[in-house]
Formats: sequence, structure tokens, C-alpha cells
Amino acid sequence: MNAPVFENLDLACAKVGKTIAEQPSKELEKKELKNLITRALAVLEEQGIYALFLYLKAQGKNIKNIGETVSDRLYDFLKETPRQSHLLENGPDVLSALQKLGENLDRLLLACELVQRSLVYARYHVRLREEERGVK
Repeated sequence: MNAPVFENLDLACAKVGKTIAEQPSKELEKKELKNLITRALAVLEEQGIYALFLYLKAQGKNIKNIGETVSDRLYDFLKETPRQSHLLENGPDVLSALQKLGENLDRLLLACELVQRSLVYARYHVRLREEERGVK
């Protein structure tokens, strides 16, 4: 008898959040990243996941490609998670993949929840690094 294999999605969110927080090298960029994550969470809450990726793409051109990098990490995460049934399919770009995701409400809501958790973990990791360095 084959028992179902369960995946800890919260841990997966924590891992991607940590990789997002580790990307900038300079302190100024870390502050920009923290602000970007906070604004991105607000966009996700108010407007939804499609608007979030549009926002990150737009910000990627303004803030040393940090928004673009965050968008790419989240997109890769959704393409790989959960392992048994990926939320996003490989497509020409993230926006077309999100449009297809919108056809299934349960999967769309799961994707929103996973992205939100990932961004929250990223924000906490950035704060932790600031406190370790004595930066506020």
C-alpha cells in the first residue's frame, strides 16, 4: 500500500524567503529590499497575485533589479511547489502562467498563501540580518 507523501509547504516558504533575503549585498540594497517586500505584501493583499508580479516587474527596473530577482525567485518557487503537482506550468512568462492558474480557484488561493508566507519570511530574515549588523 502506497502512503501519500506529504510536503511541508511552510518550510518550503521559509527556504525561499531566506533566499530572497540573502540576495542584496550592500546595506542600502537591504533597506530597499525590506521596503520592497513590505510594499509587495500590501499589493498582494489588496490587489492579488497577478498585480504583485506586475508590481515586482515594474520595480525591478527601478531598484537595481531587486524586484525582478524577487519575482523570478517566487516564479521558480511556484513552478516547483508542491512537488507532486506544481502550481504553475512552464510558460512563456509568469503573467501568462498566472492567467492559466486563475482558472482553478483552489490552486490560485494556495499560490497566494504560499507567496504571502514566503514574503513574510523574507522580511523577517532581512530584519534579522539588520539586527545582527546593528542596522535599523
